[in-house]
Amino acid sequence: MYSRTRVKICGFTRAQDIDAAVQLGADAVGFVFYPKSARMLSTQQAVALRAHVPAFVQAVSLFVNAPEGFVREILEQVQPDLLQFHGEESPQECRRYAHPYIKAFRVGAPGLDTVDSLFEQCMKYPDARAWLMDGYHDAYGGTGTAFDPALIQGLQLRLRSQEGLPPLVLAGGMRIDNVADRVALHRPYAIDVSSGVELEPGVKCPAKMGQFMQMLSEASRN
Repeated sequence: MYSRTRVKICGFTRAQDIDAAVQLGADAVGFVFYPKSARMLSTQQAVALRAHVPAFVQAVSLFVNAPEGFVREILEQVQPDLLQFHGEESPQECRRYAHPYIKAFRVGAPGLDTVDSLFEQCMKYPDARAWLMDGYHDAYGGTGTAFDPALIQGLQLRLRSQEGLPPLVLAGGMRIDNVADRVALHRPYAIDVSSGVELEPGVKCPAKMGQFMQMLSEASRN
């Protein structure tokens, strides 16, 4: 069991929201580079926002089946601490950048709808820095779609007998009113939240972020 549940807040588009998240204690901030997302950033926007991420807070760049050249452009210009692959990227595609990465899985999607299939897919990415569990939706990330908790519980049981595997990050429908229950049930390494602390896509609410962080902190202590 982890002594503290870490938190990544994803989908930033405004510098003042990053500043607020950092002040509230966020461990990581996420930048979205998926053209179909309302939170999509240009390279220039991301470079400007990256300058607001201080030491000891990680900047994470999220991609969905992105062309290799675009990922390399973001690596060079934005210099994220972590890459997050949220599509159907193969293990080879995730590794070819020789950069720390997170692999996301849409729990409940075809081929990811049983404990065995979820475990099998996760094990293809043993070198990921974390496995992120998101809810299944036709879109990718930031939809507020929750996953079946029984699948996560089953996966955690399978993983307990393994050594040296990536920790689990839980996403999908995380909100102020349910984060405490999710932490109590799963005791994850980290939580990833986006729409649950927004006024509208890409516009974070400082009050919601503050409440979310307070609920998470209290749940982690119990």
